[in-house]
Amino acid sequence: MGELPLVLTVTEAARLLRVGRSTAYEMANRGDIPVIKLGRRLLVRREALLKMLEAAAIKTEK
Repeated sequence: MGELPLVLTVTEAARLLRVGRSTAYEMANRGDIPVIKLGRRLLVRREALLKMLEAAAIKTEK
C-alpha cells in the first residue's frame, strides 16, 4: 500500500478497513470513524484514521 492522501472518502476508508461501504457510512454516522463534513461530503483525515486504528489496536492488546 503506497502513501495515503491527506484525506480519504468514506468509500476509500472502507476499502482500507475491509468493510462494506454502507458499514463505513454507518460507522461514520455513529462517530466510530472520525469524519470532516464539507458540504454534503464526508471526508476522513489520514491521521485521524491511523490514530483510530492505533487506539483500537492498543485496546485489543490489553
